[in-house]
Amino acid sequence: MTPEFSHIVTLADAAQGRKIALEADADARARIAARLDLVALDRFAMTADLSTIAGGMAARGTVEAQLVQSCAATDLPVPATITEAFDLHFLREIITPAEEEEEVEISSEDCDILPLEGDRADLGETAVQTLSLALDPFPRHPDADRILAEKGVLTEEQAGPFGALAALRGSTKS
Repeated sequence: MTPEFSHIVTLADAAQGRKIALEADADARARIAARLDLVALDRFAMTADLSTIAGGMAARGTVEAQLVQSCAATDLPVPATITEAFDLHFLREIITPAEEEEEVEISSEDCDILPLEGDRADLGETAVQTLSLALDPFPRHPDADRILAEKGVLTEEQAGPFGALAALRGSTKS
């Protein structure tokens, strides 16, 4: 699979303490939107400071996006602005062959460690993955409750066991 927003950085870039600023063009934004199932991706940018660390490089920065998702309940457009910081380590070796057979417990800090491919990492693809993790998994339009009620969809409270009891109690008072 070819990344929609590829930008390769190397250990030499990190050794120079390079600063990266990228902004996706319309074509890349359209491909990213399709991959992430977005209605629109109006802006996608990433800034990062690279540095060397033992065994690889570090990238610290921010992903910024203006986008539109579909409401999980009504499919109406839900605009969002995302600013997501990241602090990632790209390392030459993460798990040695001897460790592969053992059960390994990882901490939350270990989740921000990615493998280097030789002396390279794709910072653009990493930015897209960062955006993917920052998206609201169940975006909701502000008018969703009203629209669903007008269509006769019950809320969780109304559909639950106590809602059914309340409906029965209301019907016996007539």
